[in-house]
Amino acid sequence: MIQLDLLTTTFLDNSLQAWIIALGIATIAFLGLRFVALRAAKRLVRVTSWATGHWDDVLSASLEVTKSSLLLVIAVFLGSRALDLPTRWATVLETVAVIALLVQGGLWLSAGLTAWLTRQRSERAATDPAEVMTLGILGLTAKIALWSMVLLLALDNLGVDVTALVAGLGIGGVAVALAAQNVLGDLFASLSIVLDKPFVLGDFVIVGDFLGTVEAIGLKTTRVRSLAGEQVVFSNTDMLGSRIRNFGRMFERRVLFKIGVTYQTQREKLAAIPGVIRNAIESHGEELVRFDRSHMAEYGDFAIVFESVYYVLSPVYNVHMDIQQDVFLRVHEAFEEREIEFAYPTQTLFLEQAETP
Repeated sequence: MIQLDLLTTTFLDNSLQAWIIALGIATIAFLGLRFVALRAAKRLVRVTSWATGHWDDVLSASLEVTKSSLLLVIAVFLGSRALDLPTRWATVLETVAVIALLVQGGLWLSAGLTAWLTRQRSERAATDPAEVMTLGILGLTAKIALWSMVLLLALDNLGVDVTALVAGLGIGGVAVALAAQNVLGDLFASLSIVLDKPFVLGDFVIVGDFLGTVEAIGLKTTRVRSLAGEQVVFSNTDMLGSRIRNFGRMFERRVLFKIGVTYQTQREKLAAIPGVIRNAIESHGEELVRFDRSHMAEYGDFAIVFESVYYVLSPVYNVHMDIQQDVFLRVHEAFEEREIEFAYPTQTLFLEQAETP
């Protein structure tokens, strides 16, 4: 009888029995949610140890960021449904529970997105650096959009007029955009670089008078490591506004060179010079060079000029220079054997003695 009286004791308009039931529901709900999250995470970790897909990794990473404090808030709300609470308190608990659910959902989605982007970047880092850069920018944009949505939904549950807030932010955004035109210009320029890919990390570029290797591409600036070793920083707007020579997209290198011989060279030797140059070039093999042409091009001021063109089938500058040096040495050796003289700037004066009257 005493126990029944105790259970029927009223506390905050609810019997002790109702409070015990509510506490039991909250405890079971919390333990159940926590058990399911941890159990699912551990199960997925075991599955991903042998599975070939990556979606299991994403789900596992998402469940690992489950927050006990947020689950406790949700469990308390579920337990409170067994109580007869004032409308004000019931509304507050419901609002807090919805916000906790929104935050936990945002954490799950953000962690899953991070895990997916990390895997994609690791898979594409060696084959396509441009995709790595694109994924980084898109990932940041997606996270900003995700948490902006969570914030707006939370404010809506708190009773804030989101429509008026968004309209106010739009007007304020116009003012901020006018005040930060340069920053926003660089931001949109970075998006253009990411999507259009005029250059990627590791490309050797020439921008105006500066040349070097692209080292980093950020939201506002692009950093280039020059041949001298210093880092040159460009704003993204300046980069896109300049003419960029991208040697990273070069597949072969065209080489043109001229050789001048003296006017005293015999005609038979002149006719043999294109063949000598061709043999010097083609001696490197078809896998390295492609001969194009060699001709006697002009009668110069002090030399008969031969012009030759060939292609180095490699974008590597050192390979090009090694081949060019070897071609010059072979031509020089052939000229020595045939006694052909290279020309250099000279002037010949012809003096005529007039007869004495």
